[in-house]
Amino acid sequence: MKEEILDRYMQAGAAAKKILEAGARKIQADVSLLEVADFVENSILEEGFGIAFPVNISLNEAAAHDTPSPGDQRVFANGDIVKLDIGVHLDGYIADTACTVDLGDQPLLCEASIKARDAAIEAVKPGVAIGTLGGIVAQEIKSRGFLPVANLTGHGLDQYCLHKGPNVPNIPGTGGAVLEEGMVIAIEPFASTGTGFVHDGSRVEIFSQLVKRPVRLPAARKILKDIEGLNGLPFARRHIKVKSADLALARLVNDGIIRAYPVLSDVSGSFVSQAEHTMIVTGDGCIVTTA
Repeated sequence: MKEEILDRYMQAGAAAKKILEAGARKIQADVSLLEVADFVENSILEEGFGIAFPVNISLNEAAAHDTPSPGDQRVFANGDIVKLDIGVHLDGYIADTACTVDLGDQPLLCEASIKARDAAIEAVKPGVAIGTLGGIVAQEIKSRGFLPVANLTGHGLDQYCLHKGPNVPNIPGTGGAVLEEGMVIAIEPFASTGTGFVHDGSRVEIFSQLVKRPVRLPAARKILKDIEGLNGLPFARRHIKVKSADLALARLVNDGIIRAYPVLSDVSGSFVSQAEHTMIVTGDGCIVTTA
């Protein structure tokens, strides 16, 4: 990896670590989700970086892809298990990191995802099969009495590309990709008190552009113009300041131009924790950019 690219990854990682910790401290009972989201995203911009994806704030059984809607009135409550997942980029080189804030009394659940992440990171080096990492994650989570979320994975990263191969599973597997020097990956275990599987919910607040194609609806054209500078990175409904945005987004999704990311949740009443770091595979291990 070129030195200037490594430097961008490291700068983005250091900023992401700092902002994630500050954002986590804001999460308290009766504080609004929107307040925390605005704080995190404004902090990223004020530090001179780009927002790699809308801050994810997912509560309890919701594991991923939730972010406040425009004017969201939700507040944190005692007992909530809050996943805070943020993305920071510098010239498209991304740091993706997440933590869980326990507003209840579930320290073992939070510990499970952290220990799973850290144990998997210890095993990262060239030649290691991705399925081996999944086995490590699953063992750490199951040993604490929880289930790994089987249909969520970590992922590779590249310039202006938030998700690429290899996927890093949270369960054991055979075959598949082998780690190579220079790969940039995010390891993100999810531990659940539920079934260990997530499903698409009806709530959708995050989108990304899939293709460039002319459109006729004026509001849709305006949205595509406004997100041009994102280079395909995701955006939130609350970022769109266009009249009839909901109708236009629905049309763009229906036409296959925009992708929608529904909130992903385990069964109602369950709790999910998450921990995530970004790292660069080196000759004998890895550099964790977000630690």
